[in-house]
Amino acid sequence: MADLAEVADWNRVWGPPAVGLDAVRAMAERVSAATGWRPWAPGEIDPHQYTWGLVTPRQTVMVVLADAVLPDSPRGGWSAYDIGPDDVVDAAAGLDAHWPGQLELARRYWGAPAFVGSGSDARIPDEWRDRRRHLAVWLRPGAEIHLYAGRPSADSATRAVGFGYSVYASEVA
Repeated sequence: MADLAEVADWNRVWGPPAVGLDAVRAMAERVSAATGWRPWAPGEIDPHQYTWGLVTPRQTVMVVLADAVLPDSPRGGWSAYDIGPDDVVDAAAGLDAHWPGQLELARRYWGAPAFVGSGSDARIPDEWRDRRRHLAVWLRPGAEIHLYAGRPSADSATRAVGFGYSVYASEVA
C-alpha cells in the first residue's frame, strides 16, 4: 500500500495499449520514470505480451498494464481457500470480520476513501458489480485505487477469497 501511496500523479504511468517488445520496453521505461520502480529481471518478451513487472524499493512486484497496476501478491490479511458449498457463509463472515481492519490499514496510507460500500451497490460499474463483497475506492490524479474483498463462491475457478488492492486508470480522478 505504501508503494502506491508514493505515486503522486498516475497520469504519467498510463500509456497506449500495445503489445510486443517495443511496447513493453516503452511501458517499463515510462513507469520507471514516473515511480522510481525498476523493471524486474530481463527476459524473453513474447510478441503478444502487454504486461511487465516492476519492483518497488520495498521489493514489491507490481504487474503493470497500459491502464492498471496489480501487486503481484495482492491478497493480504485474512483469506479462505478450498471453499465448498458449505463454506460460503463462513468465508463471508471471515471477510466481514476482517474488513474493518483492512480498511483502517488502507486509510493510514491513502487517507479517506471516496467510496466505501457493498460490491452490489448500484453506483459500481457493471463490470465490477457483484464480483466484490466489499469495496473502497480512493481517487488520485489519473487513477482509482481499489481495496476489495472478493465475493465468496463455491463455483469460482479458484475457490479462494481474500483481500486485494489494485490501481486503475481513471479519467474522472
